[in-house]
Amino acid sequence: MSVKPSIIAAISAPLLAVAAVAAVAGAIITTPDSTTNSICTAGFREDSARTGNLSGAQLANAQIIAQVGLNMGVPTPGEAIAIATALQESSLQNLNYGDRDSLGLFQQRPSQGWGSPAQILTPTYAAQQFYSRLLQVPGWRSMSTTDAAQAVQRSSFPDAYAKWEDEAQALAAAFTGGRNCTPEDSSDIAVATAAANAAGYHIPAGVPAPIVAAISFALAQVGKPYIWGGTGPDGWDCSGLMMMAYRSAGIAIPRGSIAQSTVGSPVYDTNQLRPGDLLFVPGSDGTVTAPGHVGMYLGQGILVEAPHSGLTVQLSSLQGYWKDNLVSIRREI
Repeated sequence: MSVKPSIIAAISAPLLAVAAVAAVAGAIITTPDSTTNSICTAGFREDSARTGNLSGAQLANAQIIAQVGLNMGVPTPGEAIAIATALQESSLQNLNYGDRDSLGLFQQRPSQGWGSPAQILTPTYAAQQFYSRLLQVPGWRSMSTTDAAQAVQRSSFPDAYAKWEDEAQALAAAFTGGRNCTPEDSSDIAVATAAANAAGYHIPAGVPAPIVAAISFALAQVGKPYIWGGTGPDGWDCSGLMMMAYRSAGIAIPRGSIAQSTVGSPVYDTNQLRPGDLLFVPGSDGTVTAPGHVGMYLGQGILVEAPHSGLTVQLSSLQGYWKDNLVSIRREI
């Protein structure tokens, strides 16, 4: 479905003045990996009276948000959710002020772990951060725009995003071509691929085939809920995920993080980490000698884990909590 000619004209004319901005954004954003080509964006509704009232700068920011989503392989209808959020939070303006320490298009807060002020004030970075968190919200694609945006933003005005839905959908359709999606885009693997790309992750070249299989299995679980004792397919605990990921690769490891910390070969230096290595921390119910939590290192400073009740399988950074609390590393092959 295409956007009405009047809307397209309203959008296109001001964009002539901001073509240089779009070109710079295109140079900054990484070209999507071929593995995400089957993931597409929505055929959005076409009516909005307000899009023609946006300035060139606002339209340029909306275009950047949409393009970041496209290049990250964000499934439908993430681009519209992101644009609606920015319309509410900043009126699509890259604000250098806000409530408390809120900044930028999405009014993200450095104190809440969104990044440094300079990073948040970079539109491409801010959009990537929004999408990265959206992709980790269980069932976000079946939520309303308001509920999905609120799950990421935690706003004091949770119903405020709804009024921007039509405008956001029209803008997203204009900037993404309103393409329809194939059935594949709803698969667990497609969503997990988008989440991995959101973190800038690709399985490195030269990784042994069994490890590739284990990593691919674990990535396909991203977004599924943590369930104590869970061994899939609908929910996982930390060691259950590791056990089944390796089982999918034909490698048997025991159940339980303590038992898993005793198998394979030890690695003594994080500088020697390889994709597929199991990382152990004491967790909430373990000790240095009997670790209670495990994750799988993916490379590039990223790991996959099933954290704890209330969260979902997610990608996490090695830096910070994991590296500071690491008590053991084991390599299975």
